[in-house]
Order: sequence, then C-alpha cells, then structure tokens
Amino acid sequence: MEAVIAIFALLFIAAVALGVYATVKAVGAAKRGVDRTITQARRTVEDTTLRAKSIGQVGVAGELAQLRLSLRTSMRATQDALNAGVAEDASLTESMDLFKRLSVHGHELDDELKRLEREPDKSTVAARLPELKERTQRITHSAESLRWAARDRAQQFANDDLENLTAQIDVEAGALRHWADEPDAAAGTAPGARPSGAAAPGTAAPGTAPGAAPGAAPGAAPGAAPGAEGPQAIAGADWRQTTYPWQKSARPEPTN
Repeated sequence: MEAVIAIFALLFIAAVALGVYATVKAVGAAKRGVDRTITQARRTVEDTTLRAKSIGQVGVAGELAQLRLSLRTSMRATQDALNAGVAEDASLTESMDLFKRLSVHGHELDDELKRLEREPDKSTVAARLPELKERTQRITHSAESLRWAARDRAQQFANDDLENLTAQIDVEAGALRHWADEPDAAAGTAPGARPSGAAAPGTAAPGTAPGAAPGAAPGAAPGAAPGAEGPQAIAGADWRQTTYPWQKSARPEPTN
C-alpha cells in the first residue's frame, strides 16, 4: 500500500513539475513575442519619423535624418537577405560574422547621428557633416556588397538547377517521342505474321478436347461454354492483375 501511495505521489510531483515547466515556457514565448512586437513598432515609428524629417526639414536636421534613414534601411535589408540565405547556404556563415562586425560600426554611427540631432550648436554639426557622410557611405557600401553578393549567389544556384532540370526534361521528352517502332519491336514479328504457337484457322488449339468450343481453356470439358473455367480458389484472382477501363497498356521502352 505504501508503494502505491509513493508511486502516486511521484506521479503528482512529476505532473506539477511538467505543468510549471510548460507555464514558464509559455510565458517566456509570450514575452518574447511582445518584445518583438514592441521593437518592430518602435522601429516603424522611428523610420516614419526620420522619413518625415528628411522630407519636411531642411539644413542640418534634414541631412542628419537622411543619413540615419539610409544607414538603417541598408543595414536592415542586408540582415534580412543574409538571414534568409544562411538557412540554405552554409557558406554565408562567414558573411554573417562579417556583417555582425559591420553592425557594431553601424550602431555607433546611428547613435552618434541621433545625439547630433539634439545638438544645439548647428554650426559644429554642419562642420562634421562631410565626415559623417563619408562614414555612412562606407558602411552602407559594405552592407550592399554583402547583400548583392548573397543574392547573386542564390540566383546563380537557381539558374544552375533550372538548367540541369531543363536538360533532363529534354532528354525524357525525346525518349517519350520514340513511338514509331514500338509496336513492331514489342511483337518481334513482321506486320501480318501470326504469332508463334498460334493455331491455324479452323484447327483446335493443342490440348483442347475435341468438340470443345473455340476459345475454351485447355483441358476444358466438351460442350463447356467459352470462357468457363474450373473451380476457383476462395481468394480469387490476384488483385495486381486486375485491370480497369481507364488503364492503358504499358508501352515498352524504345530499344533504339
């Protein structure tokens, strides 16, 4: 009795532990989903704000917004392209490592541009604009190089696969069109010739009892109806030899 109670106690503890674990995992997944949603919403708001500033404002503020928008757009597009390609092409792992290093410089530049947007001394910011533009162009150019290289690599693989598939289809289509000599090759006789072993017209097939109807099976009793056979097994005919009205006879492969 004590053993049964101990077993039930262990099962109860295991069920409670499993429930707690599932609850913790569900809460963690929900929290990550909320964090992703908040991050995406914040990013959308920032991009919209930068786009509005780059269009509606002139001078230093508009140029800073344009630099930030160009930097963020290029880095995000490269990240999406590499994340989509690395799942199918393991050689992009090194490219992902390089992009992570480039992202460090991108975040530093974006933070600096954000601080300069709140800088009251616009003349100092205007003096630093050429250097900031040059840094932005270097980072975006590197990101674009990685992005387009990954896309060109994926496109080349797709073209090679399509070319091989087209060649295989052309070979198969050519083989399927060799139907002219198939009937004679399958029969192995000249047109109009009687197959070997066929009885001449007016004569009974070998093994057929005298007086049996034409077409009767060998050994059938005289007077039996055509097509009548002896007792069948309970299992019936083999299902693999059953034919259906919509089936066509298999064509032999061409020999030439």
